[in-house]
Amino acid sequence: MSKFIFITGGVVSSLGKGLASAALGALLQSRGYKVRLRKLDPYLNVDPGTMSPYQHGEVYVTDDGAETDLDLGHYERFTGVPAKKSDNVTTGQLYMDVLSRERRGDYLGATIQVIPHVTDAIKQFVKSDISDEDFILCEIGGTVGDIESLPFLEAIRQLGNELGRERSLFVHLTLVPFIASAGELKTKPTQHSVKELQSVGIQPDILLCRSEVDIPAEQRAKIALFCNIRPDAVIAALDVGSIYDVPLSYHEQGFDTEVCRHFGLLEKEVGPDLGVWQRISDIVAKPEGSVKIAIVGKYTSLLDSYKSLAEALTHGGIANKIKVELVWIDSEIFESEDTVQHLEGVNGILVPGGFGERGAEGKISAVKFARERHVPYFGICFGMQMAVIEAARNLGGLKGAGSSEFGECEQAVVGLLTEWVKGNEKEQRSVKDDLGGTMRLGAYECLLAKNSKVREVYGSDKISERHRHRYEVNIDYRSDLEKAGLNFSGMSPDQRLPEIVEIPNHPWFVGVQFHPELKSKPFDPHPLFTSFVEAAIQQSRLV
Repeated sequence: MSKFIFITGGVVSSLGKGLASAALGALLQSRGYKVRLRKLDPYLNVDPGTMSPYQHGEVYVTDDGAETDLDLGHYERFTGVPAKKSDNVTTGQLYMDVLSRERRGDYLGATIQVIPHVTDAIKQFVKSDISDEDFILCEIGGTVGDIESLPFLEAIRQLGNELGRERSLFVHLTLVPFIASAGELKTKPTQHSVKELQSVGIQPDILLCRSEVDIPAEQRAKIALFCNIRPDAVIAALDVGSIYDVPLSYHEQGFDTEVCRHFGLLEKEVGPDLGVWQRISDIVAKPEGSVKIAIVGKYTSLLDSYKSLAEALTHGGIANKIKVELVWIDSEIFESEDTVQHLEGVNGILVPGGFGERGAEGKISAVKFARERHVPYFGICFGMQMAVIEAARNLGGLKGAGSSEFGECEQAVVGLLTEWVKGNEKEQRSVKDDLGGTMRLGAYECLLAKNSKVREVYGSDKISERHRHRYEVNIDYRSDLEKAGLNFSGMSPDQRLPEIVEIPNHPWFVGVQFHPELKSKPFDPHPLFTSFVEAAIQQSRLV
């Protein structure tokens, strides 16, 4: 019988509900429990796939092809539990489902209302696809008081009553601001936030109080008194040096202990084993050196657009016991300025994924710099495609090489699969239906070539990685590009889709069509990022 923990937030957004949920999941795992984490998003978009990265941040992709909220990335990085489609739902998805049922006549002519039909759909989602997990952690997006959140709050209120206290727990994350001019912590925002939550029928069992300074006992007692909870259940959520210190900090404040006490578990287990998190914390706090990695992208004004990427580079640093300093560079500046002045002194260059023509020529300039200067280069998704275009133009003599994504070009070395597949009408139709008009989403297998760099890095001849893209490298140019020195070292099992390219006579030059950052974790860094950072360390020693 799984136990359910519902995590809500109040006062302001960006307090760290996602990290709090992920950290609690990690802490419960360290006590021997099996967990699953879910995110309920109140926005009306069906999923974040079409949302601007400037508004929503990155789109996190699961193995089964769901485009989800970036918090699911935190969940995976902290627990190692692969997220699934059934771990993220939006208001848009729920309304589509309810209205589809209504159109089919499933409700037998009933008047469709938020209560009970939408709230029942939410409850059904929360309780679906559960096997032997001890805890299901459900984060509610937004803040208490948002009109969009009301159906979700009503649904979890009903679930709390149906499950009873022995199987449900409510955690509320609020802000306890420190007013520097007055030299005081203010508890009133937390009191009002809890009052708002109580107004919809939910009494929090545990309060996480986000604060930049420690919360004294008397302030905790005041919060407990006015919010109708025990003082020990007022947990300080303090600022820490690294997000990977959060599990240790929450344990020190007694968060997981209070959760176990609520469910009557303290006498049944021996406590957490936090050795792995302490080791990660020690490496991050006291690295043995540092390297500079330039990330040349188009969404650098909002770093949440590359959240998993930044964390994966940090993981590569952890694996090598060094600090990775990230230098964020807008690729468009290379279209009007000299590339050298921005990339001199970096130990590695990474061009990440993206869509559209804006900034593409700047990324190609960064690729050329890395190739000619023998600086370690890592191209991910769009970054691989730009590496192929650069090689085609400057090594293969195809001056008109480009991508059909940007319009007409003389040699479309990158394009939709339907643009170059030849064969009978049935095969053309099959390719179009499968890949031509939609994204390649989720996990796909890739075969690695013998004696290749990537096969050495992975230590395997077959891998599975997550994709999110429409355009592919044109296999028809493989022969010309390999003659020019760009090896196709990873291919789809049917040999139609290039997955990895590399330059053998370069210190480290790899482009991948997939997104390896989505599978990296601090306690299990992705091998490509570990190897890339290692190459950057070697480059730093040559400078």
